[in-house]
Amino acid sequence: MSSGLGKQSRDSFGSKFGVVAAAAGSAVGLGNIWKFPYITGEFGGAAFLFVYLGFILAIGLPIMLSEFIVGRGARRNAFGSFKHLAPGTNWKLVGFLGVGAAFMIQSFYGVVAGWSMRYVELAVEDSFANRSASDIQTLFSSFIEDPVSPLYFQLAFMVLVGAIVIIGVQKGIEQFSKVLMPVLLLIIIYLDIKAVSLEGAKAGLEFLFKPDFSKLTGEGVLSALGHAFFSLSLGMGTLITYGSYIKKDNNLIRTAAQVTAADTIIALLAGVAIFPVVFAMGIEPSSGPGLVFITLPNVFHQIPGGYIFAILFFLLLVIAALTSSISILEVVVAYFSEELKIKRRVATILAVALTSVFGVMCSLSMGIYSDVKIFGYNFFDLLDHIASNILLPLGGMFIALFVGWYLKRNRVAAEINQGGSISDRLLSIFMILVKIVAPLAIGFVFVKGLL
Repeated sequence: MSSGLGKQSRDSFGSKFGVVAAAAGSAVGLGNIWKFPYITGEFGGAAFLFVYLGFILAIGLPIMLSEFIVGRGARRNAFGSFKHLAPGTNWKLVGFLGVGAAFMIQSFYGVVAGWSMRYVELAVEDSFANRSASDIQTLFSSFIEDPVSPLYFQLAFMVLVGAIVIIGVQKGIEQFSKVLMPVLLLIIIYLDIKAVSLEGAKAGLEFLFKPDFSKLTGEGVLSALGHAFFSLSLGMGTLITYGSYIKKDNNLIRTAAQVTAADTIIALLAGVAIFPVVFAMGIEPSSGPGLVFITLPNVFHQIPGGYIFAILFFLLLVIAALTSSISILEVVVAYFSEELKIKRRVATILAVALTSVFGVMCSLSMGIYSDVKIFGYNFFDLLDHIASNILLPLGGMFIALFVGWYLKRNRVAAEINQGGSISDRLLSIFMILVKIVAPLAIGFVFVKGLL
């Protein structure tokens, strides 16, 4: 397997902690703190959690390792990696799927991150005090439907992301990730301590950790599989791109395991922060997507220390969105820079501008253009559907097939053994997972997403 770009100078991560912090920051996003708790609530709590953890180990970890293998083996962007490792073939289109998915996701992700920034402001102003759930529903709806206000926060967020990415991999992405991830962890631990100290919190912890498999449906199993896949930022080129910045003396298996563990722990800690509050205040745990932006703000001011709790919770959302967005934007920037030969500064500005334009369209589709439908979706939901239900599953499935069937055993072992080692037995298990198990499982997710 080629060692990289030869004479071309290329940035890289400077430390092993920096690699884990950046890659974990990529994986830890709004999905961990916003989506994971409410889908866990919808599908029965601990039973869903146990199935989810099984899929993380059987599907998520092998695909993550596969992306690292591709990225570090080629030392190029997501598109360029496949072009380099499989010259003269159509495998490079898999990389293009990742770049396309990253572009779409960043476009609507910035919108939701902007909502989170606005909620930090509302929490600081104590705007949730003495408001009913319906009042907060009206507050949220009027905000996202406004044609101007959400754009300020969305664009401010995108400028912040661009400012970090433009500095570079080691001085920008790595340094900020090494600060942001510990801050995120400290905030969520504080929220957990506050949450479990509430009267009635025990029921929330039992819901999260005491399984009742009678409540787990077939839809719940598929949702667990889908969320395990999407939670780790798989299939969108981020981990291939980050993998290309990992030095050869890094142990890829250990790095993938550490990132997977960090992502899963953050998701669990988010559940510990939310479900005790939900049960202590008598809220339905399956409240759906509105749990974070409508239900929780209504109950924060009812708990002791709720003012600080609310501020830190929404700050947590912003930080999680920021660490993920840095990695997503880097996929597009690396592609522009390396394939289109654009200087990094210009490539970053261009990527921010283009995704922001699409983001504006996503934001407006919540309000004044909500009646404009494409295949039955508004623009926000259309990008979400195409990226999440089509591009990511296809990308992940083809990455597994590429590593399992095209690179084959000896080239995979050669890359893993640089900076680490893998036994023949473990390698055999890994190859079975990426050749057969992961593609079949992801195929189920893909078909489900189209139905």
